Amino acid sequence: MHFERDTRGDWVVDPEQLASRLGINPGQLRHEMRLGLVTSRIEGGRDADQGCWRVTVRTRKAGWQGIFNDAGCLIRERRL
Repeated sequence: MHFERDTRGDWVVDPEQLASRLGINPGQLRHEMRLGLVTSRIEGGRDADQGCWRVTVRTRKAGWQGIFNDAGCLIRERRL
């Protein structure tokens, strides 16, 4: 899994990759996104994750968190 930044500096991920991490199908993820039922949070890493980014995504039924380096490469992840 890889996050990239768009021209505004916002993080972007392929919804199919994210859906598989959440254990739902991509169509369901897009539907929940349109309804405003998906929340995401991106934070600068602290302590052992210093210099990395912590990405947390939650839907009504699932949650996922990934730690990414500054180049957008996934270092580790966990289901919430």
